[in-house]
Amino acid sequence: MYHYDDYDRALVHERVVQFRDQVQRRMSGELSEEEFLPLRLQNGLYMQKHAYMLRVAIPYGTLSADQMRTLARIARDYDRGYGHFTTRQNIQFNWIELEQVPDILELLAGVDMHAIQTSGNCVRNITTEAFAGVAADELLDPRPLAEILRQWSTVNPEFLFLPRKFKIALCSAEQDRAAIMMHDIGLYLYRDEQGEMLLRVMVGGGLGRTPILSQQIREALPWRHLLSYVEAILRVYNRWGRRDNKYKARIKILVKSLGIEAFAEEVEREWQHIKEGPAELTDAEYLRVASSFQPPPYEWLPDVDLTLDTWLAQEPSFARWVERNVMAHKVQGYASVTISTKPGMAAPPGDVTDVQMSMLAHWAERFGFGELRITHEQNIVLPDIRQRDLYALWCAACEVGLGAPNVGLLTDIIACPGGDYCKLANAKSIPIAQAIQQRFLDLDYLHDLGDISLNISGCMNACGHHHIGNIGILGVDKNGSEWYQVTLGGAQGKASALGKVIGPSFSAEAVPAVIERLVQTFVEHREADERFVETVNRIGLGPFRERVYAAAEATL
Repeated sequence: MYHYDDYDRALVHERVVQFRDQVQRRMSGELSEEEFLPLRLQNGLYMQKHAYMLRVAIPYGTLSADQMRTLARIARDYDRGYGHFTTRQNIQFNWIELEQVPDILELLAGVDMHAIQTSGNCVRNITTEAFAGVAADELLDPRPLAEILRQWSTVNPEFLFLPRKFKIALCSAEQDRAAIMMHDIGLYLYRDEQGEMLLRVMVGGGLGRTPILSQQIREALPWRHLLSYVEAILRVYNRWGRRDNKYKARIKILVKSLGIEAFAEEVEREWQHIKEGPAELTDAEYLRVASSFQPPPYEWLPDVDLTLDTWLAQEPSFARWVERNVMAHKVQGYASVTISTKPGMAAPPGDVTDVQMSMLAHWAERFGFGELRITHEQNIVLPDIRQRDLYALWCAACEVGLGAPNVGLLTDIIACPGGDYCKLANAKSIPIAQAIQQRFLDLDYLHDLGDISLNISGCMNACGHHHIGNIGILGVDKNGSEWYQVTLGGAQGKASALGKVIGPSFSAEAVPAVIERLVQTFVEHREADERFVETVNRIGLGPFRERVYAAAEATL
């Protein structure tokens, strides 16, 4: 993984000193809250319902064991013993005291971490899939280009005050596990027949109040022009994006209003002025960064491990965990393991305790090469695990509540913190997620159902990405009460789709039963090994809607 150079470290440590002074001036009253607001947002500090929330950047979702231990220390010493991993591959601490923030940032700086640009109208955390560099279906490793984008976008003065926040994601695998099409800029990296690295560029994606999937703006962009082309897009957006209405300020609104062809022409005109300039990437610069992402010293291992086969035959619970949580690796004898943060009632989705973080760091070193990844689904990946160690890892994970075998299943719920913490939320997300998980405790039944994504957002900002869940749940306010709107048919990946609302919203108490009826309808209409979203697409919303609302009327 990438390690900071002297420039990175100087920038981050100077930012700590700067913000320590700003905090002191705020606490002394020299700065008003209005004056302090943009300063704290530049350092990832939000004011939530009950306390400050600090969002820490995890570029392209990659962490070292030491970095994870530092996050565990922050959770233990400065928060309430846990952190919340987000859909943007970051971590949030929800109970932070203002006067302690500079000390936390100093701790982070000591392990090459920060909270810069995790908030504000700027380029946010650059993301990619959690299996980058190890996935068996990977075409190219996108991490070097992700790191180059991180360096270029960090405190880039031209793009620190955009009309609205801006998100960029990369992917280079047969499957898109980075949700490219819901980003402001999405980049697919591939090679042509001559072996040249090229980029397919998508623009104008985003969820929130007006969900829109991105559209292709350019095919076969040579990798050397990555920065200049992204810069051209951002310049057009910075020039023409709306600043009079924050709900219409995202690039997706600009692309929609101009049309993709007109927007592409504007970008092309801008790009022609800068494409041969200093932003053009060189082989030397790419190799400098790529040298940080060389494969670890893998052992030669047999493709079939007899010890693993024995445990799979003897331990059905372990076999079920391997089926759902273990992914094929590009190196023989290894596997990538997803650790689910969705144990049900024991903890909210995405929450991990300081003890669990410390154990994850330990496992990364004991069973792998000291590296961890955060997924878009709020889970944690150990990317390089020897197959022979899978059983020992599973046993250790079960001991600390991280052994749930539910990755990709209905209870692997994506959820924002919702009304329990966020002052923007209309309704709570966590209790709804836990009530659904409680309703579906039968693991055999869940495994028979197969892949079903369920996403929950507490408001229209869509931090839980409910629009692209096979089942989406949106919290809405109805005369001061919390109600929930349900969508069906959403999907992420290369076949991304936005869910459609099935009808009027439901009370919090009714939601688990509604989900159960949706699942029953799926089971009754399913053909062969059809997945939930495939059944929805084939038969439409009608049967699901009829089942849910007929049952609701019968209870009146």
